[in-house]
Amino acid sequence: MVLFVLCVSLLLVALDATVLHVAVPAVTADLGPSGVELLWIVDAYPLVCASLLILFGTLGDRVGRRRVLLLGYAIFAAASAAATLAHTPEVLIGARALLGVGGAMIMPATLSVLRAVFPDRRERALAIGIWTAVAAVGAAVGPVLGGFLVEHFWWGSVFLINIPLLAVLLPVGRLVLPESKGGTDGPWDVLGALMAAAGVLGVVCGVKRVGAGEGPLSPLTLVPLCAGAALLVLFVRRQRHREHPLIDLRMFARRTFSTSVGCIVLAMLALVGLELIAVQYLQLVLGLSPLQTGLRLLPLTFAAMAAGVTGSVMLGRLGPRRMVASGFVLTAAAVLLLVRMGQHDRPALLTVGFVLLGWGLQTTLFGAYESMLSEAPAEQAGGAAAVGETSYQLGAGMGIALLGSVMNATYAPALASVKGVPGSAGTAAASSLGEAYAVAARLDGPAGAALRSAARHSFVHGLHVTLLVSAGLLLLGAVWALRLPKVTECPATPAETDRADGADRADAVGEGQDAQGGGNGRDDDGAREVRHLPDARDPRETRPPEQRGAARHTPRPAPARTPRQAREPVEPSAARAATEAGTR
Repeated sequence: MVLFVLCVSLLLVALDATVLHVAVPAVTADLGPSGVELLWIVDAYPLVCASLLILFGTLGDRVGRRRVLLLGYAIFAAASAAATLAHTPEVLIGARALLGVGGAMIMPATLSVLRAVFPDRRERALAIGIWTAVAAVGAAVGPVLGGFLVEHFWWGSVFLINIPLLAVLLPVGRLVLPESKGGTDGPWDVLGALMAAAGVLGVVCGVKRVGAGEGPLSPLTLVPLCAGAALLVLFVRRQRHREHPLIDLRMFARRTFSTSVGCIVLAMLALVGLELIAVQYLQLVLGLSPLQTGLRLLPLTFAAMAAGVTGSVMLGRLGPRRMVASGFVLTAAAVLLLVRMGQHDRPALLTVGFVLLGWGLQTTLFGAYESMLSEAPAEQAGGAAAVGETSYQLGAGMGIALLGSVMNATYAPALASVKGVPGSAGTAAASSLGEAYAVAARLDGPAGAALRSAARHSFVHGLHVTLLVSAGLLLLGAVWALRLPKVTECPATPAETDRADGADRADAVGEGQDAQGGGNGRDDDGAREVRHLPDARDPRETRPPEQRGAARHTPRPAPARTPRQAREPVEPSAARAATEAGTR
């Protein structure tokens, strides 16, 4: 029941990230926003959400993760109601920003509560697999659900559906979710949290400006980007010198943690921008409706669900290194297969490509998230979850900017010199394929048909180049994933640890008695049962595992003998038992 509540919570946040995309034309027709206002309506939610993840993730470690999660439910419900009833662009922008606040409270809390509820790594791997599958479902189903609601109701219904679900989640979550906290030593660094929020907001805003077509040297891009980067540098320096930091930056010194975060960034960098371009291809080149486009993406969703559910089994058999690297390679193969897409519909090719894409991407994200969360100390689970989600958002923003720039660079030049089309019309058509269709409709006649054909051909060519760049980034991710551990370390559960400690104490008592009475307390061959080792990783421990193991098994000197014992002869078996007891 706990996992169900956490997954439904994540589903709401993931849906709201994409459900508005297909409702933009209806919002534009009803509210009449300007171009800048429309950009903020779409971007306010992800911008605010990404900037506040670290703040609320670390706050949950201090005041309680369930408390932050339930407050996030309430804010998300209030913001959904405000968005549903919005009659002006300003109100809708404010409601979307408030949705981002609620989403930032919910996302890291779900992952950190999951970390606390499932301390055993085997069980946690299965839970994370389901969690990541739900995230993929929400992102993919959002356009389908949004298209259905807009076609049958009105654009406000895409927000209205959140309210009844949250009305159930709030009381149920209060009853079934356990409260958990992390380290509470020292005061919470309020200034550091605000610096991190403002820094991430500036970086994401600057990256999104590049993705929207703004020049990288434009003041609208440079000012937020440089200011955000400077604040993040100051935040890192502040955390290094504080006795009780918001985020223990020593986690990044752990190879598994830093590699997992890098894998998440590379996966999002390669695929999020590509998904947006693919949606344009399905709608503008193949002529599918928003609902039909969402249905075409369902194979990707089902493959991602299957990969998430079976992820724990694959992780146990393959290990993190091979699982994440193979996921990157499979995703790259799917992207290269989609290069065969053209101006005509090929349903079988698209279905196979989307299935491989969904399976490979989900395998990569599952392995990366599981390795990252398992490597982080339990009391830093909220901060670690916030780092993972922030890297996800940053990777997505940079991917849209990078792949969007590649697409524009290959699409626009071909439209500057279309035969029979005026130069001003070609320049306007170069901004996007949708604009090219509108210009072609105004020209009409042979010039309009020539511009429309050239725009379609140029868009498909740009899509192919973008796919190749995405495949290159994915193969780079496969190489980076080779830094992950080869096998999964599964420490003993607390019950197994207690049993092992009790058995060790009993063995020590028995050996001491044997040493005094002349017995050796062992079988004839000296064999001893092998037990699970307890998880000896101290959250503050920064030494590599091999050094910790060496320190744990360093031989200790045998206990000194009393003068009386020194004068007495020692039986061979007793001497051997005493020496072994001292060594252990």
